[in-house]
Amino acid sequence: MTDSDPFDEIIDAETDRDPDLAVIEAGSRTLRTQGTGAPQADVPGRPEDPQVDAALREVEAELATRWGETKLEPSVSRIAALMDVLGDPQRSYPSIHITGTNGKTSTARMIEALLGAFELRTGRYTSPHVQSITERISLDGAPISAERFIETYEDIKPYIEMVDAQQEFRLSFFEVLTGMAYAAFADAPVDVAVVEVGMGGSWDATNVIDADVAVVTPIDLDHTDRLGETTGEIATEKAGIVKQDATVILAQQPVDAAQVLLKKAVEVDATVAREGLEFGVVSRSVAVGGQLINLRGLGGEYEEIYLPLHGPYQAHNAAVALAAVEAFFGVGAQRPDPLAIDTVRKAFASVTSPGRLEVVRRSPTVVLDAAHNPAGARATAEAVAEAFDFSRLIGVVGASGDKNVRGLLEAFEPMFAEVVVTQNSSHRAMDVDELAAIAVEVFGDERVQVEPRLPDALEAAITLAEEDGEFAGGGVLVTGSVITVGEARLLLGRG
Repeated sequence: MTDSDPFDEIIDAETDRDPDLAVIEAGSRTLRTQGTGAPQADVPGRPEDPQVDAALREVEAELATRWGETKLEPSVSRIAALMDVLGDPQRSYPSIHITGTNGKTSTARMIEALLGAFELRTGRYTSPHVQSITERISLDGAPISAERFIETYEDIKPYIEMVDAQQEFRLSFFEVLTGMAYAAFADAPVDVAVVEVGMGGSWDATNVIDADVAVVTPIDLDHTDRLGETTGEIATEKAGIVKQDATVILAQQPVDAAQVLLKKAVEVDATVAREGLEFGVVSRSVAVGGQLINLRGLGGEYEEIYLPLHGPYQAHNAAVALAAVEAFFGVGAQRPDPLAIDTVRKAFASVTSPGRLEVVRRSPTVVLDAAHNPAGARATAEAVAEAFDFSRLIGVVGASGDKNVRGLLEAFEPMFAEVVVTQNSSHRAMDVDELAAIAVEVFGDERVQVEPRLPDALEAAITLAEEDGEFAGGGVLVTGSVITVGEARLLLGRG
């Protein structure tokens, strides 16, 4: 790059702003390949009002001074203390608690859509965010406004500082956001909260709720340094969300994980519903823009459901979500009748999941997917092969340094003609040269291109996909990290 590079000039001019956001926004103004279509409403951009934007940046800056989401002290003592001084807002509404390794956010969105379709006011707390921190806290299916996010933070800030002064360690970034979510839900008020675990379960900050329904999506190896080196050990941590007399909805699990989860259910007299036994996917077929699925729920059959998401794993997520909502309403226990099929169909047809096999550009097609571990990558690879007819697929991969990057790359190796490795703006990002060295071992030197800057990586991948001509069926898959996907989404004009 030269001193006159417009990307760098914009960065230099943004010295009073968050440097990572400046990089992203500069890229969105210089990248030649802009996406088509309006931004998704459920992935907000920066506030248009300069004063609101400045206030939100101030909150973000204060949150950034706290421990990040990868630095943990395994305890719920701090969040419990915050809940106590706030008057235990998390106990003012029933909740559905979701843990697992992959599929949590998509499943949460489906549960939220179903509950909303049955005219319940919902609160949803998920992580991490794709583009805006406000995505993490949703009311009635939409992220709270920047103004409400700021107001919620300011309302509980004195109590946060009170707890900070009493504890050995200050509340972390994730703990503060969790407190904000629970307070916002109580203030709304919501009829039910849908809460996604950040990491693990037992000592996760979200685990100060006693959820009526606990959901466990598929467990695989991730965060092994903190949760355990086998799926059984990881399941032991995740089983911590299963509370006395709850209903547990189990997605298909490895045998050792299932044994741990079932044992915990017995210990606390929880009722268990297992995918493949009490509920599941009866059939599925590819449809335009998604798939048509038939599900067996706790209350009977639900046929001809259109799900506007790609991949077998999303059908399984839908089965889990449906069973969770049935359990919440007492279907299969207190009431024998299934949920109203027309309402179920309407709910599933409305589901979105930004950054999960999301098409953001055509000619060539650019798909974003936030797969960040080998299990997620394998599911994504299977879904791409089924849903898209690419004759030549180029990968853009920017991963976090604490992930099993080799396993992720090996999952994609059979489908990528070439891979462009890059680096996102996060401090957690794997160094691009380190990533390139692993990629060369997996793909071979001739199939790997290195572009340290994400805008350049997208340019390079699109150029490679276009090599065989406009109608040759080339495509680009951007993956490896939620942060990489979020930044690419902005660069391609979606936000």
